Amino acid sequence: MASILQIENLTKSFGERVLFEDITLHIDEGEKVALVAANGIGKSTLLRIVAGREDYQAGKITFRRDLRVAILDQNPLFKAGRTVLEACLDAHTEASEAVRGYERALATGEGLEAAMAAMDAAAAWDFEQQAKEVLTQLSLTDFTQPVEQLSGGQAKRLALAQVLVAKADLMILDEPTNHLDLKMIEWLEDHLAAARCTLLMVTHDRYFLDRIATRIVELDDKRLYAYRGNYGDYLEKRQERIDLINAAAEKTRNLYRRELEWIRRTPSARTGKAKYRIDAFEQLSEERRTQLKEQQVEIGIESSRLGTKVFEMHNLTKRYEKKCLLNDFSYTFTKGEKLGIVGDNGIGKSTFVKMLLGEVAPDSGRIEVGQTIRFGYYAQQGLQFKEEDRVIDVVKRISEEITLADGGRVSASQLLTRFLFSPAAQYDFVAKLSGGERRRLYLCTVLIANPNFLILDEPTNDLDIQTLNVLEEYLRTFGGCVIVISHDRYFMDRIADHLFVMEGEGRIKDFPGNYTQYRLWRKEQEEAEAEARAERERAAQKQTNTTPAKPQRSYADRLSFKERRELEALEEELPQLEERKKGLEEQLSSGALAVDALTKISTEITALIEEIEEKTLRWMELSEKN
Repeated sequence: MASILQIENLTKSFGERVLFEDITLHIDEGEKVALVAANGIGKSTLLRIVAGREDYQAGKITFRRDLRVAILDQNPLFKAGRTVLEACLDAHTEASEAVRGYERALATGEGLEAAMAAMDAAAAWDFEQQAKEVLTQLSLTDFTQPVEQLSGGQAKRLALAQVLVAKADLMILDEPTNHLDLKMIEWLEDHLAAARCTLLMVTHDRYFLDRIATRIVELDDKRLYAYRGNYGDYLEKRQERIDLINAAAEKTRNLYRRELEWIRRTPSARTGKAKYRIDAFEQLSEERRTQLKEQQVEIGIESSRLGTKVFEMHNLTKRYEKKCLLNDFSYTFTKGEKLGIVGDNGIGKSTFVKMLLGEVAPDSGRIEVGQTIRFGYYAQQGLQFKEEDRVIDVVKRISEEITLADGGRVSASQLLTRFLFSPAAQYDFVAKLSGGERRRLYLCTVLIANPNFLILDEPTNDLDIQTLNVLEEYLRTFGGCVIVISHDRYFMDRIADHLFVMEGEGRIKDFPGNYTQYRLWRKEQEEAEAEARAERERAAQKQTNTTPAKPQRSYADRLSFKERRELEALEEELPQLEERKKGLEEQLSSGALAVDALTKISTEITALIEEIEEKTLRWMELSEKN
């Protein structure tokens, strides 16, 4: 396959901090490449460099000539005064430019003929409809809504729609599944899997990686390591690389011990020893430290004692205007329960947990909380840190000393080290932290209060895969209760032992299993329902075939006199209207009309189409009437 992007000997640093050095990466047409790394290593920075939005110290980036590139930022910005649809069409592609030009021509009456030719050349007549379909799939159905009114999640989905509609040669996606519900993620997977496109993406969604990625590139220790295949292949091949490095390091250490013994044997005669062997020994002394050890978050924080009574909800009802979130809902939590909550965006998942926390009052019903309950709430929007604070001060304000699960105690600084904040990084300002580092710090502040009932609302957003793996292990052995709202299916599968499925209209289904089990069950239900419908249709058809045919009556016999005359008139009028429309279209495409005439005929054709559609619907209604 032809190469469309070549990165050669690229180096990027911020002051003395080097993110990556002398890295090389080639991407071929049609590849779907995923970039993985720990938070703060430089994933998003590398994407912005490739997209031309950030500079670098050394190296070379070469694109195929005329390559169209679109990027999805983590924090997208839109021009003020644009509607959702206008912003979606703002991607600078030939089709979107043609649509905007055509709309301007219709509005001003100038350049209509040229605008129509541009629409033909760009195959853009269906472009606007395609944009609306993508926006609808991402739950952005108010196309005239000003972009200034969008929430952060809606803005991220609009930016994703903009990238997908642009149909660029290379799509650069930074955490594309953030702010998508499970249904949207599955749609996006299907869309990207079927698309003939080239991707460079960063995502922590392991199921998404498994299904979409054809190659995974890991940024580690300022270098890149490429692995052909999906996420499962990456895990296997990465472990092989680590094992090889560690085996070589062990062999080097054994050789070092033998050489060290040789060097020490007659130290006074060192000058007489072979110089090459002494030089080799000094090289071994450096290489023996190369064993690869992964830096991982260490949580190990103790949870408070949990009493017999945990949490009870009795007949809860909650409405917002005409929307019902809960309807007479009751449930009793038991000790050690791990619950996942799933449902479409906007259905009320976050409001539900805020009711449990007492932040939102139900319209009716009551909530009883056990006396020993100590909540730990990880909110979707995260903690609003003060940018001028230092990392260590954020933790010290909560506690100077923290109790661990093994009974030991650590200082705030020691705890931050366990959360991968080096002693130097602990005195950095919060403003310098990446999105993932902020999330990791927020998680630290939630857990240091030793909660025994954790409520985690989208905890996986912006966390790296290594941190997610550690958090999963911590939650699996957590002695208290856990409620998780997450679009990360892998995370949900590992944590939840049952699900609350919010179905809408106040209905909540308690499903006894994880998300994958629920999806399989739902698929079986849908297939069973489809088979039942097909069976009913076959039975109805069989009944029709075996029942003696009744004498056929004309449509006119089923209509009133007035309706019969209306039907006859429509049958004469519709062909005349179609003929008139055909004649106008021939004039429009003749190329001999002035601008004023073109505008007039275009307007008349639009009115004719609406009239034909309206009268055709009436004709169908009268024709089918019994």
